[in-house]
Amino acid sequence: MSRLGCFLLDTAVMAVAYLTAFILRFDFAEPHWGWGGVARSFITVWAVQMVALWLFGCRRLLWRYVSVGDVPQFVCAGFFSTLVLVLLRMTLPGHLSLRPPYSITFFNSFLVTGGLLGVRLLWRLMVEGFSGAREEVSPKGTRTARRVRRVLLVGAGEAGNLVARELKRQGGRRQRVVGFLDDDPAKRHARIQGFPVVGEIRDLPKAAHKYAVDEVVIAMVRVPRNVIRRVVRLCERAHVPARIVPGYYELIEGSLTASKIRDIDVSDLLGREEATTDSGPVVSLFTQKRVLITGAGGSIGSELVRQVLRTGPGLLVLVDRSENALYEIEREIRKLGVATPVQAVLADVGDARRMQMVFRQVKPQLVVHSAAHKHVPLMEQNPVEAVKNNVLATRALGELAVACGTERFVLISTDKAVKPISVMGMTKRLAEAALQELNTRGQTRFSAVRFGNVLGSSGSVVPLFREQIRKGEAVTVTHPEMRRYFMTIAEAVALVLQAMALAEGGEVFVLDMGEPVRIVELAEEMIALSGLRPYEDIPIVFTSIRPGEKLFEELDVSERSAYKTGHAQIFVSKTAPADTARVEGVLAACRRMVEKEAGADEVREALQEMVRDIGKDVS
Repeated sequence: MSRLGCFLLDTAVMAVAYLTAFILRFDFAEPHWGWGGVARSFITVWAVQMVALWLFGCRRLLWRYVSVGDVPQFVCAGFFSTLVLVLLRMTLPGHLSLRPPYSITFFNSFLVTGGLLGVRLLWRLMVEGFSGAREEVSPKGTRTARRVRRVLLVGAGEAGNLVARELKRQGGRRQRVVGFLDDDPAKRHARIQGFPVVGEIRDLPKAAHKYAVDEVVIAMVRVPRNVIRRVVRLCERAHVPARIVPGYYELIEGSLTASKIRDIDVSDLLGREEATTDSGPVVSLFTQKRVLITGAGGSIGSELVRQVLRTGPGLLVLVDRSENALYEIEREIRKLGVATPVQAVLADVGDARRMQMVFRQVKPQLVVHSAAHKHVPLMEQNPVEAVKNNVLATRALGELAVACGTERFVLISTDKAVKPISVMGMTKRLAEAALQELNTRGQTRFSAVRFGNVLGSSGSVVPLFREQIRKGEAVTVTHPEMRRYFMTIAEAVALVLQAMALAEGGEVFVLDMGEPVRIVELAEEMIALSGLRPYEDIPIVFTSIRPGEKLFEELDVSERSAYKTGHAQIFVSKTAPADTARVEGVLAACRRMVEKEAGADEVREALQEMVRDIGKDVS
């Protein structure tokens, strides 16, 4: 509706409300000063009420999107206009027609507030109803009937209400809700946004058949993974696709749109439950600080960048040796239009002179060291590079942090550093020890955080499986009993930042990652999510365990292996720190191996001896 139309309709509502107040007050009889006096007094009332609507923002609201949340604005405008009219009634001299009775003023206030809200809600209902009934016109002018997908919502709570309202607002042009499923007995036979709760989750196959459902949408806030798995299994039986609503914060902020409802991903099925994080300490730690993140273009590093940006740092420095990866994360940040100054530094963390220059220029207060060589089989083939990058470069960065007065330095470590057998795990364990020893040399608080695999990272099996399924190839799994811990990238990064806020110096933090997942189950789930049948449409082939790999990774957070912290999912490993002499000896041996480019077997044997020498976990 145009602005003029809205203005005229509001005027009409005010006039009808004012007239109704007089008619009811005087029992349909004409006041003794006549209807002309009523009309003259209305001019004052109209002007006051229009000003009140403008002051409280009611005139700026789009009629189609008026909701219950806008009611307080109209109530405040009605109260304000009534107060002004009462004051005018008490102070204005003149003819009685300009000073209506107090009862008229109060009665009119209720009628106007209700009327203005009522016409807006009625307009919204009419527009949404008409848009739902409207046919789509093709470019040639012929009318066509678009196929409307029938949607069954799982979850009749707040998220379900938001989804139903959004789809209803679209008028059913693409999707139309047929009902809800919910296990809460109190919601049985209830109606939400006009749609019925037709049964429990277990009734999904029957409901899908009865209502000719084209799609199931899981509409729950922070839904448990086992519920998602259960719904997916039921959808497979009913031969209907399943989708899920976006993140929790989009729902509570009311920014949900139908286009954001997405396909279910493997992280929804096999990822951990969302971490309970307290952003207060993290924000306090990072706000207005100079922060340097290495490996900023990687999967973990880029998520570190996103989450640190939300805390409002004074300067964010991104370090990565991959030109393309650094360009992509910088471009993403620029598109967000953040106020935080961001510097993209193309550099290898192993280049001592280059990093010395960066640290001297930036003088970072906080450092998150994510850059590392992480691919287990490749590091078995190139152990000298693993030593150079994972051990010596980490130690050099730590020494620069001490020299520059950095407040905190955290190393992204791995569960493979627990009783390590791979080159990658052993070099990470030595890096932990090198930083623990540095913790005694200055004011910098050094810590490391161990966790397992993150879903969707560049080094995980998920992208490999996804590519194999897309090409129709056999999915390759090393061993039927191979198990790994999994966590989403966002959760892992959130817990790393929480651990950094908890650090007192010298800790090796361990994240509680729940129960390990069989890799073959991961492969089966991914094949099923692609709409195919494991072992029938897509075979699963078992190869063999590669050099440096274990069947099970050991990430023990029991009392015998770790101490509790103030966070339920963050523990401190009972890792015995090595003394200075041992660490210096290890670092000297590492430098000798790099300088003479020692052979792979020699490096592996030396690393094993070094790990034994610096001490093992108390597990």
